[in-house]
Amino acid sequence: MTKLRLPRLLNSVSLAALGALLLAGAPGVGTAADAVGEIRIGFLSQTPEPPPSVANPDEAAVDDGLAGASLAIADNNTTGKFLKQSFVLDSVEVAPDGDAAAALRELAGRGDRFVVVDAPGATVEALSKLPEARNLLLLNATAPDDALRGGACAANLVHVAPSRAMLADALGQYLVKKRWPRWFLVTGRRPEDKLYADAVRRAAKRFGAQIVAEKEWTAESDVNRTAESEIPVFTQAKAYDVLVVADEVGEFGDYLSYRTADPRPVAGTQGLVPTVWHRTHEQWGAAQLQSRFKAAAKRPMTARDHNDWTAVRVVGEAAARARTADPDRLIAFIQSPDFSMSAFRGAPLSLRPWDGQLRQPVLLAADRSLVSVSPQEGFLHPRTELDSLGYDQPETLCKTRGKTTP
Repeated sequence: MTKLRLPRLLNSVSLAALGALLLAGAPGVGTAADAVGEIRIGFLSQTPEPPPSVANPDEAAVDDGLAGASLAIADNNTTGKFLKQSFVLDSVEVAPDGDAAAALRELAGRGDRFVVVDAPGATVEALSKLPEARNLLLLNATAPDDALRGGACAANLVHVAPSRAMLADALGQYLVKKRWPRWFLVTGRRPEDKLYADAVRRAAKRFGAQIVAEKEWTAESDVNRTAESEIPVFTQAKAYDVLVVADEVGEFGDYLSYRTADPRPVAGTQGLVPTVWHRTHEQWGAAQLQSRFKAAAKRPMTARDHNDWTAVRVVGEAAARARTADPDRLIAFIQSPDFSMSAFRGAPLSLRPWDGQLRQPVLLAADRSLVSVSPQEGFLHPRTELDSLGYDQPETLCKTRGKTTP
């Protein structure tokens, strides 16, 4: 049994943003005359249960992610009313052990040709292979798995969330720019931690850093009670500049700072973290989005909220620029070289045709401050510096998408 939620309509976009959208029409794609109709967007969320071994886990808001998607629907409708377009969000929440395939079939049965999937990578991959998904566009909002952009890629799948490789490259560029090239890599025991560590190793090789030491966290004790005694011993290693931690669920990484044997910064999944959004980010119009979201949701916007906001806005931006509500034409436009959109991070987002990944800047943030934004200055690329983050076209393992470079 799926649990249905109705979205809340939130504050509207600014008049300046609206004007920019109306002036950005794509020649030859559509005309205002045929831009009449309803555009339905499905929102399928599945949040896994936190592992029982994680001490003091953060309690996520009950509408984490959904609030971002709801704000984007309101933004889409603010622009859409001038183009005779109406946007509807169909939200289905799937239990951790629930049937996501049944939920997708339900959304497809309602006429939703666009489905934002806020779920683990295994769920995203399984949904993309369903016969019912063949004519849909699935927008992967949160799963960072590089395999989804590689051997498990699909032509009906667009990746809004950055991959682990993009996150690791964003961090690696900054550490190398700071002349901290010697890394001590500490990896958790879970499969996703191993994947993050693989991305860190790849980043080190790409940017000329060196992993001088590696250890795996295997302690079974309650780290909250034993950190002061265990971590100084555990972090004894040969000389290094920064400790890079791969602990995606937060089992131990938050306890490393200020307790290492040598006084060194911590970065990775804890400490200095690569992310799409942070509550202190205010540049490039982000302050306006932050304030609108906080006024509506009564809390700060999270990275998950921002990913889901971006996924829904992809459809709204395409509809405004292509001046059509026809799903087939919108899907074609989103995956064309003409598509781009703002996400308040300093550079427009666009689609990599070789793997369906949205190019995007990545923020680097500490707990209470935004530290930097990658790509870092000096890391050049013949097409766009954004393609210095993650797998570039010559490296891709994706075989099911077109290879044309925009």
